[in-house]
Amino acid sequence: MKELNFPFDGKDIIRRRLALRKQLLSDGTVRIKKRIAVLGGSTTNHVIAALELFLLNFGIEPVFYQSEYNKFYEDAVFGNQELDGFEPDIIYIHTSSRNITMLPESPAEKAEEVKNRLSQQFTVFKQVLESLMQRFNCPIIQNNFELPLFRRTGSYDGWSVSGHAAFIERLNVMLSDYARANHGIYIHDINYLSAVCGLANWHDTEAWYLYKYAMSTSVIPDLAYSLACIIKSLYGKNHKVIDLDLDNTLWGGVIGDDGQEGIEIGPETAVGQSYSEFQSFVKGYKDYGVLLAVCSKNDEENAILGLEHPSGILKPSDFVSIKANWKSKDRNIAESSQELSLGLDSFVFIDDNPAECAMIEGQLPMVQTVSLNNVHDAMYKLTRGGYFEVTSVSEDDMKRSEMYAANAQRAAQRRSFESYEDYLVSLQMSAVICDFKPLYIQRITQLINKSNQFNLTTKRYNENEIHEVSISQDHICLCGRLLDKFGDNGIVSVIIGRINGNVLDIELWLMSCRVLKRDMELAMLDELVSQAERAGIRRIKGYYYKSPKNSMVSEFYGSIGFELDEKLENGDSVWHLDVKGYENKNIVIKILEKENS
Repeated sequence: MKELNFPFDGKDIIRRRLALRKQLLSDGTVRIKKRIAVLGGSTTNHVIAALELFLLNFGIEPVFYQSEYNKFYEDAVFGNQELDGFEPDIIYIHTSSRNITMLPESPAEKAEEVKNRLSQQFTVFKQVLESLMQRFNCPIIQNNFELPLFRRTGSYDGWSVSGHAAFIERLNVMLSDYARANHGIYIHDINYLSAVCGLANWHDTEAWYLYKYAMSTSVIPDLAYSLACIIKSLYGKNHKVIDLDLDNTLWGGVIGDDGQEGIEIGPETAVGQSYSEFQSFVKGYKDYGVLLAVCSKNDEENAILGLEHPSGILKPSDFVSIKANWKSKDRNIAESSQELSLGLDSFVFIDDNPAECAMIEGQLPMVQTVSLNNVHDAMYKLTRGGYFEVTSVSEDDMKRSEMYAANAQRAAQRRSFESYEDYLVSLQMSAVICDFKPLYIQRITQLINKSNQFNLTTKRYNENEIHEVSISQDHICLCGRLLDKFGDNGIVSVIIGRINGNVLDIELWLMSCRVLKRDMELAMLDELVSQAERAGIRRIKGYYYKSPKNSMVSEFYGSIGFELDEKLENGDSVWHLDVKGYENKNIVIKILEKENS
């Protein structure tokens, strides 16, 4: 829904909340359902109302538990039956500087006294987090703290021993350090959010005294949107590609008219400096696993010439797809989507021409557009839009662009072979298939929550749950890394099976779409059967649960030798494979020793 995309009108959202909610729930979208517990240090009604809208727009249908006013500590530390029975998928602790009770009271306090105050204050929030982690196996999102609006001593408040702003900044650092050291805790940065909204707009003493809202009601949609971006990132609903126009987007001028020497990029002019900053900013996304692509009405020769400008930051090798031609841009984006095996909802398109953005919005409504009025405006929209919100960064993320570039080389090689099997052999593939090692758990969690097409059951796990099944005696867990002569594809396949007597129920089987039709599924099956046999398993049962995106694997089990047990009217099906007499099916992938992984 366009009204809920950034930048949005917060006042309009609050005013039309019920109508927007009704429209979202009736639009036919299939959403994942999640239970979210909101433990508030202040009134949270409006926060929950706005959060629901943004989550619905992101494809998540929430059900909420809401603590009583300022009972976040009691609910977390002492618990209650209602919260325990709710069994949350996510817990959000909505605290603010209003909940900091141990601020220094006098400039006469010594450094050691203030340090003790800080330790005691941190202990309160640490108790909350530790108690929740012990009782609930789910992600916990904790606000950090906004700065005060009022400062008795001016700038001195930000660095003096007894300064309130200095105290809050140190507390924020302690929370960040704690979150990094404890998997499953995420910091919602309202310190930044309050600054970008403006502290004078953020703080509203009247809203606090009358209604106990910790911030102005006008900025609650900003807070809810920021929080929703973290939640949708946890469930793999981020965008994955920045698709860029070239002329007057990555450089000033028109390469076809001005030539390489005539476009503005680099330190010589103010305009050139701004485009250099933008290119550098965009290139930084690549380091976090975001793919970069070009979609430009241009001759390809000119486009490459512009990208090879000596002062340019982005080079042709930084892009996984370059579509520089005179086709319509919606057609080019659709082709890139197919070539990369990524849905259109993975794309963010940036263009300086509002008409092109409007055309994409009309033809490809799944694609998010950013109209570039100036480079800083585009950087701000990318920042606040939360399209690429990061909750973790794995080794595979940092290599993703190279992986997709290697895929393009594989596709080019495939066209030179008449026999598909000869093509697979030519790739010189090898694989490491092993248990869930700690090194891989972060990537496994990401893959589980992002994979939708080759995903038999679409069951989701958080990082703590993955760790638990990895050490469970009742599970067989496999992950597979695929390598070939073009490079390392990273972890691309995951299987989780639960042992029930002499039967293994496959609770999850998924694979990255970038390695489809490479026989990795056969290599995974061979290892699964081998481990099942060693565990005394006689039969493996596979389950297919139909979703809007996984129809491609509806007959997967049948294609690899399972027999159909039951097919339901809703499209779900149950299959089985007897372990006895099984013969390995993989013939093109060399399996490496596990210790070489």
